[in-house]
Amino acid sequence: MGTRPLVIGVDSSTQSATALVVAADTGEVLARGQAPHRVSTGKARESDPDQWWDAMCQALRETGLAHRAAAVSVAGQQHGLVTLDRQRRPVRPALLWNDVRSAVEAAALVTALGGPAASAERVGSVLTASFTAPKWAWLRRHEPAAADATAAVRLPHDYLTGRLTGEPDGGTTDRGDVSGTGWWSTAREEYDTGVLDTLQMDSSLLPRVLAPGEAAGTVRAADGLPLAAGTLVASGTGDNMAAALGLGLLPGQPALSLGTSGTVYTVSARRPADPTGVVAGFAAAHGGWLPLACTLNCTLAVDRVAALLGRDREAVEPGGDVVLLPFLDGERTPNLPGASGVLTGLRQDTTPGQILQAAYDGAAFALLTALDEVLAAGGGAASDAPVLLIGGGARGVAWRETVRRLSGRPVRVPVTGDLVALGAAAQAAALLTGEDPAAVARRWGTDRGPDHAPVPRDQRTLERLTDTLRAAGPLLTGARPAPSNGCEES
Repeated sequence: MGTRPLVIGVDSSTQSATALVVAADTGEVLARGQAPHRVSTGKARESDPDQWWDAMCQALRETGLAHRAAAVSVAGQQHGLVTLDRQRRPVRPALLWNDVRSAVEAAALVTALGGPAASAERVGSVLTASFTAPKWAWLRRHEPAAADATAAVRLPHDYLTGRLTGEPDGGTTDRGDVSGTGWWSTAREEYDTGVLDTLQMDSSLLPRVLAPGEAAGTVRAADGLPLAAGTLVASGTGDNMAAALGLGLLPGQPALSLGTSGTVYTVSARRPADPTGVVAGFAAAHGGWLPLACTLNCTLAVDRVAALLGRDREAVEPGGDVVLLPFLDGERTPNLPGASGVLTGLRQDTTPGQILQAAYDGAAFALLTALDEVLAAGGGAASDAPVLLIGGGARGVAWRETVRRLSGRPVRVPVTGDLVALGAAAQAAALLTGEDPAAVARRWGTDRGPDHAPVPRDQRTLERLTDTLRAAGPLLTGARPAPSNGCEES
């Protein structure tokens, strides 16, 4: 390996930390480490930020090369609310993006902002329970002592970046991740003091927003951290922004990520402000914008159905009339935070494999119906651009074929994995070269992979899913919390 400059990209997700050591010149992945996280289940989706740090350190140690890195960048799960005391220790476990207890607060905040259209125009998105701002409002209402004890508010990637650098300048974030909070104005690219006043939040609690290409600082030596003191630390970003960097995504190229959550997004020079709330108007980490739609129920929901049926996740069968809306954790798109799953169309001859296929269809349905709106918000699709299928589910034949059948579009599955960590690595490499990090990833050729030709769109299944969603309204809401205005994040 000689004197080749090495960089590290970290992906701190809801489930694990992954670290890649990458050659800055070629993008070759030289080493990989991974360590798991623990997350509470049920209504409260919370996680101890200290375990994110421990897992990241373990993943870095597993690479065996972390000490040689010239720069590092951390990408993290979006939207999480990390509350710290004056010693920068967690006040309580972090509220994660998929904790939907703040649905009532989200609806109230949208109303306070003047309604869905005003919310989208002001902060880029129609706020839902997934965003950070409603989580702070929930904390103020339900745990006022914890809110009063909070001296700093951070996103997950901010917290880890801050522990790497020691926060010499009082803490930092980036425009990509902060655009998913609800208290940063995409129209003015600054914290929205009106929103902060509504939330009873002092701006001194929040970190400085770095410009694209600006470093957060350098590594401060710490026990268990195998990085050399003085290593450059990039700004980091949110996981979806990092994946877009990792793909070197160009305007009009659609990406569909199949993970714990499902996301579909593109990059754009035009600022999105969708009043329906289907499309979130996030900022891209390297400049420009990242119109995105997200669902809560994706691979984990389908795997849960497979487990209930006692079948392998690939053991699907065609045919039948069964329809399954697998909204097992509530849903974000459509915005139904109190929803549960709905199964209909069972017959005497319905097979377990057909039910499992219906779970795939239902999970992909919301993402694919949002795809055209995402592309329209971004200025339209590139000519003949395939859907770039990424995330853990992209390796599954059943997922790939479901997306082909319901989208009617060509599909490409990049052979490069760990795209969130790779995007963070491209951000770290850009600190050394002065390039646009997306250009770094394109130079690395990260989007290469087999193309799968389009097949005719399965209109019959799409119509059954659409009709079921409309008819199931009372079942999906029932006596559960009423959905907030509009729809909505890997």
